[in-house]
Amino acid sequence: MHRPITFILNQNKVETSLHPASTVLDYIRKHQYLTGTKEGCREGDCGACTILIGSFLGNQIKYQTANSCLMPLGQAEGRHIVTIEGLNSSELSIIQQSFVDEGGTQCGFCTPGFIVSLSGYLLENDQYNFNDAIDSVGGNVCRCTGHTTIKRAVKNVLDNFTSDTISSGNKFVSLIQRGIIPKYFEEIPSMLREIKRKTVSREFEQKSDFLIAGGTDLFIQRESELIKSNVKLVFSENGGDKIWIKENQCCVDARATVSDFGESEIIQKYFSDMKNFIRLFGSLPIRNRATLGGNIVNASPIGDMTSMLLALNATLDLQKGKITRQVTLQDFYLGYKKLDKSDDEILTKISFELPRPNTFFNYEKVSKRIHLDIASVNTAILLKVDNEIITQANISAGGVAPIPLYLNGMRKSLLGKKVNGDAICEAIEVALTEISPITDVRGSAKYKKLLLRQLLLVHFYKYSPTLVESEIAL
Repeated sequence: MHRPITFILNQNKVETSLHPASTVLDYIRKHQYLTGTKEGCREGDCGACTILIGSFLGNQIKYQTANSCLMPLGQAEGRHIVTIEGLNSSELSIIQQSFVDEGGTQCGFCTPGFIVSLSGYLLENDQYNFNDAIDSVGGNVCRCTGHTTIKRAVKNVLDNFTSDTISSGNKFVSLIQRGIIPKYFEEIPSMLREIKRKTVSREFEQKSDFLIAGGTDLFIQRESELIKSNVKLVFSENGGDKIWIKENQCCVDARATVSDFGESEIIQKYFSDMKNFIRLFGSLPIRNRATLGGNIVNASPIGDMTSMLLALNATLDLQKGKITRQVTLQDFYLGYKKLDKSDDEILTKISFELPRPNTFFNYEKVSKRIHLDIASVNTAILLKVDNEIITQANISAGGVAPIPLYLNGMRKSLLGKKVNGDAICEAIEVALTEISPITDVRGSAKYKKLLLRQLLLVHFYKYSPTLVESEIAL
């Protein structure tokens, strides 16, 4: 018997003493018999199990999509969980009707996930556009129709739903009037306020076998172990100060999600292309749950955020009780899945120096699919040039070594030199001596070596297309 978990499921308050590492998917299907939420891949790839999670952002509730197959039930506590049944009214919503009109469904297995995801997009945002709406359903896969009819259905919804409809007054009221969400949504804020949050599971000192924040990889690899273990759930509240500036440092709470990072005004101010880079990291529901701390500690040689943070020369804060120590990210990886971290240390913060003027940052990734796939090779660069002389160069490479790699040799080769073809080519050749790719399902060692060379050239091409085209033989 575990301590009760209390939350709102659609319009009802529920309480359960199931293991907190049980998945939300299993609870809503097997215990609440809400079978509109489907079990497909159970890896967060198909989107058939998509739900909405509502929690407070200040005095308002913010909704995000999530894969219920990868969400521990304990993290539903004090939140509003919405399934497809919770979006149904006496008549079809605009979204549901649009799918019918455009033939956006055949067998229907995937359809609830699409409806939930698009409803979440309308709930999450005040300004709408087609590309963002399509991105919101990017984690939902349909095997029957192809996606053309679904895209038409999305376009129909947006064509009949202008942003000024919800930009004034209460958003819930506007969405209810337009038939997007049921009327009970108005009562959810007061219902959630009545639920008293328990805090025992949020203490870092609590002993446990597993510490779960996002769980987007942990539940894929070790779900059977989690359900038999003592778990500590890390809660990350909406609206918390997860990303802040201290002196010349950007500080990031390790519990911050990839979405938090991409949507941060601070990050967008200093890295104007970050939103585009972030879209290469999984689907929106995965980005809404995956944490930066989890991406780092997972130690995947092809981690997207790890690659970016290596190029930012990030430093990690590791906490053990009341003692905190720091280690640079480039020194954190000792070997394949081996970390400079004891089992009882917790990664609590990531920090890096804010970019100075004349600084260029870029991220590149190649995978078998452009989106929703892990990298064959990825790389990021931070380059600072003063008076045509390179004064700072941090370069990462993923997929070409047992660990996420910081290319220190390439860095040394570039520093103090003018930005020209000879310097770039020489530095890239040095980089290719630092790597040790292997042949696997994502490509041969020879292919990965060639791919890294080309991606490193792309960095410099984006920095100065004229320079690369005129001085380097591609």
